Amino acid sequence: MNKTKILLGHGSGGKLSAELISKMFLPAFTNEFLAPLGDQAVMNINGTRIAFTTDSYVVNPIFFPGGSIGDVAVHGTVNDLAVGGARPLYISAGVILEEGMPMDELERVVSDMKNACERAGVQLVTGDTKVVEKGKGDKIFINTSGIGVIDEGIEMHPGRVQPGDKIIVNGPIGEHGIAIMSIREGLEFETAITSDTAPLNHLVQDMLTVSKNIRWMRDPTRGGLSSSLNELAQTSKKGIALNESDIPVSETVKAACEILGLDPLYVANEGKLLAVVPADEAEDIVIAMHKNPQGKEARVIGEVVDDHYGYVLLKTSIGGNRVVDMLAGEQLPRIC
Repeated sequence: MNKTKILLGHGSGGKLSAELISKMFLPAFTNEFLAPLGDQAVMNINGTRIAFTTDSYVVNPIFFPGGSIGDVAVHGTVNDLAVGGARPLYISAGVILEEGMPMDELERVVSDMKNACERAGVQLVTGDTKVVEKGKGDKIFINTSGIGVIDEGIEMHPGRVQPGDKIIVNGPIGEHGIAIMSIREGLEFETAITSDTAPLNHLVQDMLTVSKNIRWMRDPTRGGLSSSLNELAQTSKKGIALNESDIPVSETVKAACEILGLDPLYVANEGKLLAVVPADEAEDIVIAMHKNPQGKEARVIGEVVDDHYGYVLLKTSIGGNRVVDMLAGEQLPRIC
């Protein structure tokens, strides 16, 4: 870890982020709720299992094809609760505004947040607003926290992952990150690229209706599939085997990644989830996902293996194998 200053890479969701957390924050705040390092903390309060999460959003630009910082702020928090098996109920919003931000842009962001709450079925119940001098911010930053309830019988944890379990993704990857980059770089394609930002809690509940035996879930935002699956491999002490030909990537996203020199496995998503499920239940879960608009392109992309512990190995479309490492630096800053 850089010992003298913060780098953009410390916010990438990759290696530098992991080092910052493990060497700076964990020694100061270690406790039984923080230790699992999930997207949410799970606590038992008077016999009710509560999931609690928080996240901050600094995406630039604040409006992009398919959404805005308002959508992402709500969806991101809802999804962090959902992938822990929780039913999201309430969220908060802390808004930091820059002096000079056009009032009509703020109104649009608030409207997007309202619509996102309604779509997810959650209520925004508390918040805070601050304003900083012009030049001291970037129009708007948003922090959201969320609370949800986990029903009895649901237990998602890397320690439950077993060799032979199947890995499922709910649809094409890389769309959010590339939608942002297409605006930044002024790229135009025959087929428009729009962000996949969406609430996933209804999809997760559809999956849990089929089976409560889902071992683990994560929404692969910063750092993409690579970071999420590397974290799983390292914490579960298992190996991950992926099939490149099974990983859904749209042709437009592939083309954009080639132009920008990016790997879709490392590009951020805002409406995707990864799930590890027992092999004998994978087909039924995928069928249930196909009935939900957010899961209509769900498929199995790999499995957990009793080999190459702590590593993610990709079988390429030409028959070779390569290690998919965690993102080392910052590939796409200010993406969420």
